[in-house]
Amino acid sequence: MLRPYQQIHRRKSRVINVGNVSIGGNNQIAVQTMTNTLTSNAKDTIAQIERSAKLGVDLVRVSVPDKESSNSLKEIVKHSPVPIIADIHFHYKRGIEAANSGASCIRINPGNIGSIDRIKEVIKAAKDNNCSIRVGVNAGSLEKQILEKFSEPNPEALVESALLNIKILEDNDFTNFKISVKSSDIFMSIKAYEQLAELCDYPLHLGITEAGGKRTGSIKSSIGIGNLLLRGIGDTIRISLSDEPEEEVRVGFEILKSLGLRNRGVKIISCPSCARQQFEVIKTVKNLEKKLDDISTPITVSIIGCVVNGPGEATMTNIGITGGGNDTHMIYLDGKKNNVVKNVDLENYLEDLIRKKTKEIELSN
Repeated sequence: MLRPYQQIHRRKSRVINVGNVSIGGNNQIAVQTMTNTLTSNAKDTIAQIERSAKLGVDLVRVSVPDKESSNSLKEIVKHSPVPIIADIHFHYKRGIEAANSGASCIRINPGNIGSIDRIKEVIKAAKDNNCSIRVGVNAGSLEKQILEKFSEPNPEALVESALLNIKILEDNDFTNFKISVKSSDIFMSIKAYEQLAELCDYPLHLGITEAGGKRTGSIKSSIGIGNLLLRGIGDTIRISLSDEPEEEVRVGFEILKSLGLRNRGVKIISCPSCARQQFEVIKTVKNLEKKLDDISTPITVSIIGCVVNGPGEATMTNIGITGGGNDTHMIYLDGKKNNVVKNVDLENYLEDLIRKKTKEIELSN
């Protein structure tokens, strides 16, 4: 648990619904990802959604670029274990079709969706189908008039675009929406979100767009999204990686877990290892992270290679192991030294121990 002085005081935002997921207010910050399969291939898309759902994802976005994707969307929605967001660019009719096919939310980009009349038709379809909307402003595709006014993308341009589109939605008596003002530039994104957070109370979807591959994208997203979350800004997040959706989910949860905003699955505290390590820490941690992906119950585990910090870290976790030398290791349960093990297969031993403790926690709750 975080101490009181470490608690994050979230911005007060109104509550909207994306399917059965409530966004904003005091609701937990939702983790979102996006499929990279062809949406027209319902089977592969559903399989990818299901893999992400097993990791705890709350919402999944799918791109709807053509009529074939629209036709496939109804089947995807039918079999998806989580609400589906339809990503719409250029073709407003795809937005109407998505709402009619059961999408829980339509993401429209005001820079390329077309005229106000077309936006109104999408709004009507959303109303008729109890579908929410995300206004997805992006630095790479701002409206022509916005770019003419500001010459180039900047925080003020992103916010002005968002406010213009908020007015369109409100003028059409539609308030079941959230907003994002994304850029691949961390500083531009942070400033835009900070400004927008002061000007409206709608839920904000956070992301650093086109963040990059697994390593660079995770770092950029952690800095940008983490910075905003620390300020209490943000109601949903998506980590944009040139990688599989499952990896986006993992990184998203790790960011939220690190800030004490979500608590799901196994949280491993481990040392970087050095010449003092008494077992292969890096290999053990990597393999356990993969093996324990399916656990959703919150549990903390410390895996420390030697006695310098091992005992201290173990006092703050559900399960702890400290390398002790001569292939002998100390095991801690609930912060207290429990037993010493020698010549065991550590990976399998720890996996069994963690799963057993997880079941105990589940039963006690």
